[in-house]
Amino acid sequence: MTALTLSTAAASGLRADAIVVGVAKGAKGPVVAPGAESVDKAYDGKLASVLETLGAAGAEGEVTKLPAPSGFKAPLVLAVGLGAVPEKDSGYDAEALRRAAGAASRALVGTKKAAFALPVEDAAGTGAIAEGALLGAYSFDAYKDNGEDTAAKGKDAKDGKGAKAPLAEVALLGAKPRDKAHKAAVERATALAEELNRARDLVNTPPNDLNPEAFAAVATAAAKEHGVKIQVLDEKALAKGGYGGILGVGAGSQAPPRLVKLSYSAGKAKKHLAFVGKGITYDSGGISLKPAGHNETMKCDMAGAAAVFAAVITAARLGLDVNVTGWLALAENMPSGSATRPGDVLRMYSGKTVEVLNTDAEGRLVLADALTKASEEKPDAIVDVATLTGAMVMALGGRTFGVMANDDAFRTSLHEIAEEVGEPSWPMPLPEHLRKGMDSPTADIANMGERMGGGLVAGLFLKEFVGEGIAWAHLDIAGPAYNESAPFGYTPKGGTGSAVRTLVRLAERTAAGDLG
Repeated sequence: MTALTLSTAAASGLRADAIVVGVAKGAKGPVVAPGAESVDKAYDGKLASVLETLGAAGAEGEVTKLPAPSGFKAPLVLAVGLGAVPEKDSGYDAEALRRAAGAASRALVGTKKAAFALPVEDAAGTGAIAEGALLGAYSFDAYKDNGEDTAAKGKDAKDGKGAKAPLAEVALLGAKPRDKAHKAAVERATALAEELNRARDLVNTPPNDLNPEAFAAVATAAAKEHGVKIQVLDEKALAKGGYGGILGVGAGSQAPPRLVKLSYSAGKAKKHLAFVGKGITYDSGGISLKPAGHNETMKCDMAGAAAVFAAVITAARLGLDVNVTGWLALAENMPSGSATRPGDVLRMYSGKTVEVLNTDAEGRLVLADALTKASEEKPDAIVDVATLTGAMVMALGGRTFGVMANDDAFRTSLHEIAEEVGEPSWPMPLPEHLRKGMDSPTADIANMGERMGGGLVAGLFLKEFVGEGIAWAHLDIAGPAYNESAPFGYTPKGGTGSAVRTLVRLAERTAAGDLG
């Protein structure tokens, strides 16, 4: 991953390939942001005018490149838009800094080193810039011919035909290298970005290389590296334990399912959080087969499990004073002679029976078993994360996830946390009248209900499997988990790592005693 350092060097004397400065959108044109004073001075105080001449306005994510002033060791200045100039006595918010740093990192692909001279008012600003820069520099090139692979094979590598390497090194100017708070902010950003980017890698990995067993192997290696306990239930253990939901979904695949438990223990911590992730490594829809045009990106249907995995490992790396357990419900949903059929009845781990009316409503089935199992440990709260319904995408679009809960205060807290860390979310209700639509003449409940409000129906189904008296929330990340549009800010095309930062901040706030 991109290396990151704090530097007190002047922009003019720093050996780098580019100097990144911020520009904001003012009432009368672009305004050079704090942190770039020395660069502006080298342009005789006319950097804003030069940028305006080049068409820059300071809009969020806007990137403008120009030759560096005479005397600078870096040949290039890159001005990145921060959006509107903040109101008097208020600085640039963390998300504006994250997005600007991310846009700059993406624009500097193929560059060895860049110095970021963006507004830094405190350690929080340092952390936001570091986080944005590291997330923006992400690329997934494991399956591309980048020259190095061809050279290893004895072929003519030349310049390589694949993608350019991401920005290799970032020096943050204006931060305080010896200040504990600034150093801690960078360490946090680095751990978080590394694990979030690993989650992105998992989401982007083709399903022929990432089945439940392979996912469990990745989790096992990471757990051992970072001192996290891990337990993997294979198909035999699942059958012995009566996990009918997970087994039913995985019945049609040659790659058997897994239930992975990751346990981070903080020693004397009094609070315990449980995170549950949907991990359908490929979702064909099963017998209720998805039509062409709806299955090409279904490798991303394990994004919830990837987010939970990343959050638990990040909590361990940060040494948070809260116990965190992650449950990864892993299966591949495929059609075959052994697959679950519409009309079949599954006996879940909880003992409840479920009539399967649609095998493409499989995520709720694996989550139900994992939620029941997680509830047995009586955690203070459970949060499940899933790319669960197309209905939620229809309701909230491709960048916002829905938040449902059995406790209004907990739902509000999660919504506020998500917004704080830069993950757009929206609180959604769980109307009790929709529960009746899942009544089954054959079983305790059906896995489908009314078509309208399908995302809420799915949440109501999951609620049935949460233990009594446990605060629970459901994050439906079907929209933002996989970006099929152009990259923006620090968000790449493909897997995004949605919900990782929300889960980590929830753990941090719980450790600090900010949540009851």
